[in-house]
Amino acid sequence: MEPEEKTQGQHVVECNICEQPVSFFCRRCVVNLCDPCVPVHLRIKSKTGHDVVDYASRDDVHTPTCDFHPLNECSLYCQTCDVPICLVCVSIKHKSHEMSELSEQIEELMKTIMKENDRLQKYKCDIEKRLDHTTERLPLLSKIYQEKKDEVTSRGEVWHRQIEKTVKTLHQELDDMQKKHESLLQKQKRELKEILGKVDEINTTTMKLKNSQNVLEMKKCISLIQNQATPSEITHYSFPVFCKCKIDDNYLKSYFGYIENIQEKKISLRTSISEDAVISNHKILEMPKVITAIDTGFPACENNSRLYDITVIDDNRVWMGGASYELKLFDFQGNLHDTVSITTQGLFLTVYNKHVIYTVSGSSTVCRVADDKRIQTMFTTAEWRPFGITSTASDDILVCLRKDDQYKVVRYSRTGTVLQEIQYDLQGQPLYRDATYIAENVNGDIIVTDWTKNAVIAVDRLGIFLFSYSGRDKPFFACAVTTDPAGHVIVTDFKGDKIHMLDKDGRFLRYIIPDLGIKFPRGVCIVGDGEIFVGETLNGVAKRIKYFEERTE
Repeated sequence: MEPEEKTQGQHVVECNICEQPVSFFCRRCVVNLCDPCVPVHLRIKSKTGHDVVDYASRDDVHTPTCDFHPLNECSLYCQTCDVPICLVCVSIKHKSHEMSELSEQIEELMKTIMKENDRLQKYKCDIEKRLDHTTERLPLLSKIYQEKKDEVTSRGEVWHRQIEKTVKTLHQELDDMQKKHESLLQKQKRELKEILGKVDEINTTTMKLKNSQNVLEMKKCISLIQNQATPSEITHYSFPVFCKCKIDDNYLKSYFGYIENIQEKKISLRTSISEDAVISNHKILEMPKVITAIDTGFPACENNSRLYDITVIDDNRVWMGGASYELKLFDFQGNLHDTVSITTQGLFLTVYNKHVIYTVSGSSTVCRVADDKRIQTMFTTAEWRPFGITSTASDDILVCLRKDDQYKVVRYSRTGTVLQEIQYDLQGQPLYRDATYIAENVNGDIIVTDWTKNAVIAVDRLGIFLFSYSGRDKPFFACAVTTDPAGHVIVTDFKGDKIHMLDKDGRFLRYIIPDLGIKFPRGVCIVGDGEIFVGETLNGVAKRIKYFEERTE
């Protein structure tokens, strides 16, 4: 049939190979085929294969028509001109140009679209969690602020009538602050919903394009996705803190207490930790090696424990705490460099601004060892007793606290100002039953070992529960915890004589058991360059273990 022939005024679609009436359609190559040409076409090599269907079934795929030859459908893509073209265009305008199959170009474009869409969907999950957290906090405002008012009122009852005016003033401050706080959270909620709405719109467009051949719309979609703003941080608003002062008749408000304003702190959204990016030139040793074994010389206590905690202070020195009223400073070769007398056993240590700090057992004090060996009180924790302690990348201090049968994690500034409290999950249930050791991961997650739950419990930097790990086999006792630069969570297993390595999401990766074994491990810290120090608590030996090494290939 000649091209100009029509049937009842209708255009007859022709085979792209022999110009005979079409019967079939190849979705992969975007070409029309007659019955005799189908075997010929199937013999043509294609990177993506062929998907030949009855021509009447092609309508679920929108094939673009040529801009210069509207009666022809595009089957090729001119890389030189960056446009889809039909077969006629090749001989007329694009003969010497670089071309590819249209299906290949569509596949590449869809790869880009799907990659960008996947990124937004992961971002959406994080925003949804923050939105849930913000939404959960809004109904708690009245209760929390009423609790703070009750603190003020309780303090006012001690002072009786002479402080009534101050109490009313502070109540007004709280009322005004509550309105501001609620307004801020409502605004944040609206902004988060707006972002999610835009992400959902993009996702809907992306899904529609999956079965489309419309290159122009795909390009628009890519531009739309790439221009969609994805903020890297989100504002966290703390609750007010009532700061009590000593009673003084002349300075009632100054010494009675004041309301610390809402603090705005930019908190980065969770990002994926790429193990390859951090340790791309390292590999995990099949058999970790003990590099150094240091006999710390701590005596045994009533339960025969000797060595409790370890923390590295610089590239070649490490502090040890044990069952005596002193801290010891060793170099990595095991030589004792210094000994500092303290008023408690060295149960929980960390390094803050190049100084070792520790919690005082049975009290409410966090202390610091100064350069001249003097012991200085950094801050106190009121009626709560401190246990595990760690410094953070943002120069805060995280402390595990206990009061009666309650446990929580509190973030302090260096002066002891409460910046954050983590105690309950989103359902109002306690997160911890015995929070003991603590560490911060490189993405800001907070990892705690709970000795009663016998588990590792992780929350994100907002205090939202992430995961719990209770070991792979028995016996298992999650004793102490640390994290390495690749985001691995490393847990000492006191009863199992093992060291567990988890990924940042709490999935078990492997055991770290050195060639000489490990017995009753407790304290643990990262040395750097793929090494850890682990303390064998019953014999008082600290082992420096290498579990990564540089690749030689």
